[in-house]
Amino acid sequence: MKALGKRGILVNVGRGALVDEKELVKLLVGGELGGAGLDVFEDEPEVPRELFTMDNVVLSPHKAIATIEAIEGLIQLVIGNMKAFFSNKPLLSQLNLHD
Repeated sequence: MKALGKRGILVNVGRGALVDEKELVKLLVGGELGGAGLDVFEDEPEVPRELFTMDNVVLSPHKAIATIEAIEGLIQLVIGNMKAFFSNKPLLSQLNLHD
């Protein structure tokens, strides 16, 4: 994180444990890191209070793929695959496991 420097921004949307959160807060408070964008946290649902007051930090709830659009798309894909299967047509998302 120190390598990012005062103009660098750390973005973590993977897993909270990927980032040393205490070190992140320390660098942000000390002005050694430019900012952070986070939607995962080390001890979810707990978020370090210091992060809430920083103008250079964006916090977001972790939704992964759980958006309305993603779920609607998945429903349509399942319906399409079922229609294809019962019509003896190729599946929309067919996997070839025997290569």
